Amino acid sequence: MGAVGARGRVLRRGALRGVLPALAALLLAGCASMPSSGEVRKVTDEQRSDADSQVRVFGIPPDPGESASDIVTGFLEATTSGETDFSTAKKYLSTDTAARWNPYGKITVYSGSLPPPIPSDGTSRREGDTTVSLSGSKAAEVDAKHAYQPDQQDFQATFHLIKQNNEWRIDGLDDGLLLSEPDFQRLYHSVNMYYFADLGPDATGSDGSTRQALVADPVYLRNQDDPLVSTVSALLDGPTDWLAPVATTAAPAGAGLYTKGSDQGVTVDDSQRLRVRLDIGASQLTRQKCSMLASQLFATVQAQESAKLQAADVQLADGSTLCSVPGTQNYLTDNPSGTSSQQYYISTDGHRLLALSDAGSTATKVPGPFGADNADLGSVAVRRDERAAAGVRTNGRELVVGSLVDDKPFGQPVLTSTATSAKDGLSAPSWDGFGDLWVADRNPASPRLLMLRNGAGPAHEVSVPGLEGRIESLRVSSDGVRIALVVEENGVLTLQLGRIERGTKQNPDAFSVTGLRPLTPVGEKVTSVSWAGASRLVALGTETGGVQQIQYINTDGSSATAQEGINEATSVAASEDQTRPLLASYNGNVYRLMPTDSTWKQVSPPGGSPVYPG
Repeated sequence: MGAVGARGRVLRRGALRGVLPALAALLLAGCASMPSSGEVRKVTDEQRSDADSQVRVFGIPPDPGESASDIVTGFLEATTSGETDFSTAKKYLSTDTAARWNPYGKITVYSGSLPPPIPSDGTSRREGDTTVSLSGSKAAEVDAKHAYQPDQQDFQATFHLIKQNNEWRIDGLDDGLLLSEPDFQRLYHSVNMYYFADLGPDATGSDGSTRQALVADPVYLRNQDDPLVSTVSALLDGPTDWLAPVATTAAPAGAGLYTKGSDQGVTVDDSQRLRVRLDIGASQLTRQKCSMLASQLFATVQAQESAKLQAADVQLADGSTLCSVPGTQNYLTDNPSGTSSQQYYISTDGHRLLALSDAGSTATKVPGPFGADNADLGSVAVRRDERAAAGVRTNGRELVVGSLVDDKPFGQPVLTSTATSAKDGLSAPSWDGFGDLWVADRNPASPRLLMLRNGAGPAHEVSVPGLEGRIESLRVSSDGVRIALVVEENGVLTLQLGRIERGTKQNPDAFSVTGLRPLTPVGEKVTSVSWAGASRLVALGTETGGVQQIQYINTDGSSATAQEGINEATSVAASEDQTRPLLASYNGNVYRLMPTDSTWKQVSPPGGSPVYPG
């Protein structure tokens, strides 16, 4: 459980002696017999996490006469209790330090176990003050805005202690918490905050309409009895530092929940109506901004609720309703992810595009030039409205765009690479949610990331500050402000996530991809990636030694969950709608895994390079 040193974390000094007989009696009472036969099943991480979430841990206050090292150990143990006010942990601190220590400043997550605290030597200890140090291996850090960031390096923590009423108490320490990985996973859970993508000049469509897209921003919040309060409070604080350059919030600066007495500012009543009561800061809200904030609140809270919300109300401090958005409104109407009715892949025979519905296991060729016998497709991307597509010819040099609803033949390629081989030519393309087409030219002489407005030329080069190596493949999120890249450098393939900063009014095509964030699981190389949720990717990775895995990876790098898959697969595809099946290609065929199934099923006819729209 991540204890420091040899000291027991919750029950100390022989307390377990009285607990064990009672525990044994409870176990005997609850298990009248043991089954002697039946299926043997692996306990998954999800099941183990569910069991851990039922464990209630209580902190133990300091005992008289404890050493400085024991005080530090006891303090760290107390911070892993279920208390949200850290009242027991503060008993290990001096009076002044308890008043100013901010446990929410940050979280240092360490791997493995920490060695016993090391007290300093010297005369200062005899004079009533001393220093205790801890060192270990950091795994990640969670900042004050609850954003998780993998950070594998050694760390050292120092605690200064003084004598207070002749007892050692911590008088100097950094704000925040120091937690083991198991304790962090037990005490915190991931939540998607929703903000509006900053689309710059693209926020206004060519017809003058307003474009809006909600983008997920994952954070980690501490478990508590009423998670709605912490969820809404985190949303009102605004996007994380990583997403902030490409996202906006309708919440007024400084606005918070109205909390007075038993009123915590957030309720969901029996009719599944969400009501959020804001403090005086809400007086700055216009009606339009209020409706936008209600959309953010609805999307964020709905992701946490088991029942479907019917409406979201934003209230002023006096309890009056400023705006109300009914549940009949689709809060993601303006989010261009859409819901695809089909999956697509390229046939082995003729290299043409096939479409596959959930109801069947046999694909049929699509209408138009992409379904023609001479389509000659090496890779393809279907536009999110499923009325057009883009494809790279098998020579790897020509990018063509055409219709999926009529028979008009391909025109001239919209982009041509000067590469001499297909593997050095154009990557598989990807559409964002606004009809813009993205592709990488892998030509070693001039590798570039390119964007084509509405899938038509000319191609605009997109700058990627900090990129080392060349982009092998890419997938753009539906919100248009995030992009997943598979990057090759010196023969090593890594997965990276970047922010898409769209152009300005003066130069609307001056796009850039910034803030590159490595997401590759340790010891692996990634060969294929696809969006698989609002803040989740699915990747095809190979460990050192050649073992291949299909893994779901959170966009903040916080976890990677293996999916039992097909060894030696060549590509993987998923939908941002997590109710849709997972696709993989292997040995000249496409396989599909339905969310409610555990067995991959082959579809026909043979083919490869499966994709969802996007």
